[in-house]
Amino acid sequence: MKPLKKFFFKRFATTFVVAILFIGCKDNYKRVGEEAIRKVYPQGVATNFTLTYTEATKEMGTLDSATTRVIAVLRSPINEDYDNLSFKYKEFPEGLELDFYDEKNQKSIITADYAIIYSQTNLIDLQGNVVLEAHDGKKLETPQLYWDRKNKWIFTEAEFTYTNPEDGTVMDGEGMDFNREFTFFSAHKTFGLMTIKEN
Repeated sequence: MKPLKKFFFKRFATTFVVAILFIGCKDNYKRVGEEAIRKVYPQGVATNFTLTYTEATKEMGTLDSATTRVIAVLRSPINEDYDNLSFKYKEFPEGLELDFYDEKNQKSIITADYAIIYSQTNLIDLQGNVVLEAHDGKKLETPQLYWDRKNKWIFTEAEFTYTNPEDGTVMDGEGMDFNREFTFFSAHKTFGLMTIKEN
């Protein structure tokens, strides 16, 4: 009988020690990388929407009424609004189409597969099959394009193809910047074949 009591005592002692070890264990593992990322949720989500931006044709007082003109029309399947964060932004994960109008009401169109608008800096980051078609037929194609709304400046450091039907030219290059009206245009590096008309 003694060996049987000894056997049960050893089993009980082993079980007790293992239970104490598990109870006393603490999770001291420090979360890093993707595990440490805090979940961020938008304050609002809009689906299949059209947003029209307008401005008054003349400066108004508090009791005045005036006519307005459309300056841009934005369409997108989905918009996620993160203006509740300290660094505010709006995201268009399924792309967008933006029609914008100049002072003569001529329409130019920008399309992209993805876009993000940084509210505090007024910078728009367009990504994936970005196509800008100007009202006069000029066309820019690039994988990424930035638009500084405050300074009315558009630029990219990526490769691009620029088509100008007026001159009958197609220019390939890498890196460019220009103003919204296409009156100033600077290509950083160009390559390929380009025809230039003589005056």
